[in-house]
Amino acid sequence: MPVVAELTPREGRDIFRGMSKNSGVGGASAALEQAVLDALRTVKDPDLHRDIVSLNFVKDLKVADGKASFTVELTTPACPVKKDMEKWAREAVLKVAGIRAVDVRMSFAVTAAGRSAGKQDVPGVKNIIAVGSGKGGVGKSTVTVNLAVALAKAGARVGLMDADVYGPNVPLMMGVTGRPHAENNRIQPISKHGVRIMSMGFLTEEDTPVIWRGPMLHNVIQQFVRQVDWGELDYLLVDLPPGTGDVQLSLTQTVPLMGAVVVSTPQDVALQDARKAILMFRQVRVEILGIIENMSYFQCPHCNKRTDIFSHGGGEATARKYDVPFLGEVPLDVAVRTGGDKGKPIVLGDSGSPASKAFLDIAGNVAAQVSIANSSALNTMIIE
Repeated sequence: MPVVAELTPREGRDIFRGMSKNSGVGGASAALEQAVLDALRTVKDPDLHRDIVSLNFVKDLKVADGKASFTVELTTPACPVKKDMEKWAREAVLKVAGIRAVDVRMSFAVTAAGRSAGKQDVPGVKNIIAVGSGKGGVGKSTVTVNLAVALAKAGARVGLMDADVYGPNVPLMMGVTGRPHAENNRIQPISKHGVRIMSMGFLTEEDTPVIWRGPMLHNVIQQFVRQVDWGELDYLLVDLPPGTGDVQLSLTQTVPLMGAVVVSTPQDVALQDARKAILMFRQVRVEILGIIENMSYFQCPHCNKRTDIFSHGGGEATARKYDVPFLGEVPLDVAVRTGGDKGKPIVLGDSGSPASKAFLDIAGNVAAQVSIANSSALNTMIIE
């Protein structure tokens, strides 16, 4: 026969009291988690202008014994306000009654550009960014190389495509020699400084000129985009040749560019062509991520006197005129030139030098503009 245990009235009250107490603990924990989330809603991304909860940045939230732990997942590894956002999140949660300690982990997941009508995506590549100048001699390739390495240093997966077919200087600037090989009918890019690289300079002798007409240029650009095994990339930077010619047209018509960066020096002669580059990208409906003013000024390393050799401020003024972001200015620095000649971009060295710091800051600004553009595209609803 089954044994039936009978409870005294006092034992019954004790059991129900324990059940009620456990239920209260669960309810209190849930309420505290909600209070933490509400506090985090006061933390806003200064670029996206929304709170980090609605942006789905807050991951793995846990609250126990007066301690809150969570991850803030940003949309770029080079976020200019990463440390600020970590501080803001910690301070906001510490204000919640019942929270005595906060563990904030920072991570990133780069967003991908949306699909472009009539253009085939490049598998594995989230964002393709063109870097153009409209004019030669403004240091466009130097800027592109340093941006690529700066983004890779921040933790991003980066590729660099040297589309300046007539003057492929990227191999020299990155310190790369040799020829790429093929695996399974796919060209394998050469990696250096954490960046995957493809250039016409790998396929020709060092001093051999490339004398090609438009159709051949179109074919090589398509091969670099479609037949190179780029793998999984957050950013693929494309170093365009100067001007607004065949290569630019081929790229913008067939490749899903998410945006373009325009490089110029501050003097009027260069800015005149930079404006043409801006209008070209707008005409083919490519987002302008911003303008970079290169060779912005020279500061004597001996007396610290500043000289505006090529004038100053023209890039920022042009950005205001055309209502595009101004991404920053890079000073003239001998170390930038020597780094390029030796295949060691300046961002690999002293991060405290003005030029190196400028490139690192600009890389963060470019990454921020990519996130803004992708967020805007995601939130835009087209009704036909």
